[in-house]
Amino acid sequence: MQIKPRQHLLDIWQAIARHSFDGGKWVWGEWGGLSSVADAERLLCLMYPATEIPAFRLDEPDTTQRDVERILKRAGGRTEIPANLVTVLTQFMRTHTGADESPTFSGGYYFGSREQKADVTREQLELGVVDSFSMSVTLCLATLGFLKVYEDRTSRSDMKESIAKLKEATSVRLTAAMVSLLRSFTVNVFDAESGQGRRLRRLVGEGRLSERAVLQQFQRRFKPLRATISESFTLGVDVEEGLKDDSRLFECGWAWSLVKDAPKVEEIAEPIGRQPDGVADAVPYLYFTVVALDGIQDLFSDRTLTLGLLNADQQKLAEALRLRWEITQQYWSGIARFDTERWPLEDIPWRTTGQRLESEYFSLSVAAIVVHDLVRRRATDDDLTRTVSVMERLAERGRITSRMTGGDPAVRLHSPGVTLPLQGSDRLGPLLQWTMTDFSAQLLKRTIQLCELSRNITSQDRLLRLAEQTLDHLWLRRIQEGEGIGLWDNVHSVYPGSPESEGPLSWSITERVTECMVAARKLYVQRPIRSPELAVLARALLSESTHLFGYEQMEPSLAVDGERARALKNIEIRLRRARRILDEQPGTACALTLSVLGELDTLSQARDAAAEEV
Repeated sequence: MQIKPRQHLLDIWQAIARHSFDGGKWVWGEWGGLSSVADAERLLCLMYPATEIPAFRLDEPDTTQRDVERILKRAGGRTEIPANLVTVLTQFMRTHTGADESPTFSGGYYFGSREQKADVTREQLELGVVDSFSMSVTLCLATLGFLKVYEDRTSRSDMKESIAKLKEATSVRLTAAMVSLLRSFTVNVFDAESGQGRRLRRLVGEGRLSERAVLQQFQRRFKPLRATISESFTLGVDVEEGLKDDSRLFECGWAWSLVKDAPKVEEIAEPIGRQPDGVADAVPYLYFTVVALDGIQDLFSDRTLTLGLLNADQQKLAEALRLRWEITQQYWSGIARFDTERWPLEDIPWRTTGQRLESEYFSLSVAAIVVHDLVRRRATDDDLTRTVSVMERLAERGRITSRMTGGDPAVRLHSPGVTLPLQGSDRLGPLLQWTMTDFSAQLLKRTIQLCELSRNITSQDRLLRLAEQTLDHLWLRRIQEGEGIGLWDNVHSVYPGSPESEGPLSWSITERVTECMVAARKLYVQRPIRSPELAVLARALLSESTHLFGYEQMEPSLAVDGERARALKNIEIRLRRARRILDEQPGTACALTLSVLGELDTLSQARDAAAEEV
């Protein structure tokens, strides 16, 4: 199916309004409030498009589009919707604030026990998780931008008071989320001869390079990065000493939660309350690293900078996070493309060194970091083309673009999903696990991002076709009956051999599909790829049509009703338009000049026929 960002977003919003609003009031339902991650994802399904796409803005009631107002009628009229959103956002901030007034970032029911006979403890359910830190950054920025505009549009004194309180709570939560992301970042240093060291060497060497050659190349490639980390971060004596030893290897990124013994961030004036102790082992996870990178980039987006959404403390934290954002991308992109002849990323599935797992999902996570890096440094066509091939292979292996066979193990990517053991969580109870079922949505998101980046016609066409096929797959997975109709996720509808869906709606997949539509909109509003061949043709056509038009203007008119004059004026307008857009849209310029040539020939034939009659 063709990707239609506006229509698809309207469909999603209508389904959310049907599910979550009743007479203008937000209905949290039985699962609401039990996971800060799910609640943030749910609100972002509305707030993210409303703050990123002008046609979906809800902060200026007078400019609300009619179709948007119509599909959100259960949320109230156009003047009531923003006020109702203020109420809902206030409820979210209050719900996920502890008794000591500190923001909380609980994973809640997203956590599962890895031990069948042991239940997750209450203390574990309340643990913060990087998903929540990252989602809170995006939600808080969207909320602050929304409030900044709506505050000037409302004249209600009670609403202005509510907005002021919500802005304060949102700012505190944003600062706390940024601090938590800083305290979740980690660098893991290990010996080249350790189990993890051997796994990393095998991963990047792919059996083609000797272990000695791998170690030498690693030392040479990551020496500047090693120095930057050592000079820029406070990581503890053991890590700092380990980084100075070139014979040792390292990984960097985000753990699943606050790292055990991570130092408190003291240099902030904003009262964010207690900074809890960390429990996570100092081991980076690919999944949580990607999640963190997605949220952090919103801190220095054009919108955040233009609206001035960050205070002085947050700007300092944002700079610290940006440095980690850049270093992490450089590291994992370097690992993924370690051997220029054959990238380790192209050897699917990826094998993690810290958790000793392998899956296509981890290949997609590494590809996502590579996409981030390609966007950051405006990559070459060769890098893009190779990444496109990886995406196509992942779609095929995930049975998105190929047929599922009986008993196919690929179905586990989607249901029950890929699980991660959360190392260190067993300090408070049974070992926890985190389950990812959003392989298809993540693939669509990264494909659209690559498509936006690509300026090669062939590569962009391949990516567009892949994105459309992936959206086909995802759209079929919407719930068709009962609670949550029109939302996600019903894997059974695509893979009949998978188990029936149980439990709450998947706000994770719903939010990621929403993100995809926002990204697709960005793709369509940028200039189309310019074809040099079409530009040459357009110039030739424009030259011929301009010459013939000049000749036609010199000929006497045999018509008395002004029809020829109107036709010539219309031709002049089209030629002027073709000349103006020739460099940016040569294909459109060709179409305009071809229509002009056809009309000029018609005028010439009519004049010749009239002359013969005379």
